[in-house]
Amino acid sequence: MFILISAGGRAAAQCAMCTLNAENSVKNGNTQGKGLNDGILYLLAAPYLAVAGIGFLWYKKYRKKNVALNMKNERIHMN
Repeated sequence: MFILISAGGRAAAQCAMCTLNAENSVKNGNTQGKGLNDGILYLLAAPYLAVAGIGFLWYKKYRKKNVALNMKNERIHMN
């Protein structure tokens, strides 16, 4: 998932008015449009990071640590 987010080029998930303002400000030399796009990408990444963190904590808490195999103390004969 991280590869998809980091390899992505242009995000087109803005409303039409925000897109026009961001594109015009970049053309005129302002950096506010770039800041707007960066902010949108940060907001996009936050839920994925939260879910990944919760998933990691869940994995660490509920994974099996000691599993009894119930094996006899006999030799194993392989033919």
